[in-house]
Amino acid sequence: MQTLLLWLFYISSFYAFIPGMISRIFGYRVFRKGTGRNEFALTFDDGPDPRFTPLLLDLLKKYDAKATFFVVGSNAERYPDLIRRIHEEGHLIGIHNYVHKTNWLMRPATVRRQIQRTNDIIYNIIGERSTYYRPPWGIVNLFDISKRRQVEIVLWSVMFGDWREKLGAQRLTEKMLARLNPGEVMLLHDSGTTLGADPDAPENMLVALELTLQEAQRRGLRSIRVDDMIKMAEKSPIRRLSFGKRVLVGLWLAWEQVFQVMFQIKTINPADPFMHYRMRKYQGEPVELGDGTLLSKGDKVIELHIDNRQLFELGIHSRSSAQLAIRMIRRMEKGLPMLAEVIAEDVNLAQAKALYGVSMINRGPEKFGFSVHDLPDGIFARSTKFYLKILLSVIHPDGGARLKERSEVLVPKLILMPVSELLKKMNKQLPHDERSVRKRKPQQEEALSLNDSLTEVELPGATVTN
Repeated sequence: MQTLLLWLFYISSFYAFIPGMISRIFGYRVFRKGTGRNEFALTFDDGPDPRFTPLLLDLLKKYDAKATFFVVGSNAERYPDLIRRIHEEGHLIGIHNYVHKTNWLMRPATVRRQIQRTNDIIYNIIGERSTYYRPPWGIVNLFDISKRRQVEIVLWSVMFGDWREKLGAQRLTEKMLARLNPGEVMLLHDSGTTLGADPDAPENMLVALELTLQEAQRRGLRSIRVDDMIKMAEKSPIRRLSFGKRVLVGLWLAWEQVFQVMFQIKTINPADPFMHYRMRKYQGEPVELGDGTLLSKGDKVIELHIDNRQLFELGIHSRSSAQLAIRMIRRMEKGLPMLAEVIAEDVNLAQAKALYGVSMINRGPEKFGFSVHDLPDGIFARSTKFYLKILLSVIHPDGGARLKERSEVLVPKLILMPVSELLKKMNKQLPHDERSVRKRKPQQEEALSLNDSLTEVELPGATVTN
């Protein structure tokens, strides 16, 4: 009996668990995230539903948003008018099996019949077939991956647990707004009739979705169909990366998410998550700061981190080092005033002596008021250099050629700025100062200009230590 159970475990792992993990982590033979500049994708599973789908369609029409509906075949068969309306209003219809049952529990031939039957139903209603397929719960098996020529498997980059009514509209809204970014493929549900779902949960989804669409309009973002996002992704420079490099990028981005949770990294501006930070104690050798004060071991510092995903996307969409440098400078110019505002409103952060980061640079940070220092030779310096070289080989427009060309200058540096200096530049006061409650003044011209010549600007590396 024990041997039989062991064999069943091996077979199920090979059949479904391992393929599912590979597809989710590395995106192998599935689509799960786009590369749009101002576009994201709303996708809805488990419908159509006579109670919630009409309300959802009214909401999408109100905000001129397009979406993708992965329909359950039995529901489509029961409510053909809703399928017809989805199609007529310009949304994409995808397949979600004839019944909402995991592919782990079905033979390949059964899954194939589920897909075909649902596709036939869609065709009989709207006169078009679908080539987009999302397996229930996103669970793929070995044979699903092999069917790439018949259907395009579409997963998602973010889901919110909106099938649970107890999540509530407010919490769901917060989660959706936190992930409202270009390229995201959002998973939502317009039906609560499947196993494990709450029948009234879509009510919360509709409330949260309207608030999210309002915020999207404010930011200049728009929801598009998955097929349009796939077409955009096919033109992306990411497609030029080798599979090995895409795997490296996937691991790198996954590690950042783990790192942010482990070390409680905070985001300066969640609406534009380019810069992150955390408070920590300085552990290095004493260093003299730009204002003459000494940074000693044990002093509090604000450690800065550049968002790896945004850094990667900046790199792959830049045609040259100069263009990437300009874009980095613009983002830093935008982020530092926000950081100063955060510090000015937080007594704990104001106790930090300096801003702290590690970067693979020679010039550039001085323009913002940072001083640049050599890292003491040791395990940390060597490991950081190895990590940042790999990072630059991925994000730099010239790739690995840049490392071979000028590897001797690609040395990690310690960059520091007194917190008081940042606040002074941005015309902010420490939070314990009574003057900090006065009306905020406009940022002065002292906060750096892009008119400086970029001929000597070295590519700003990622200010990271993760």
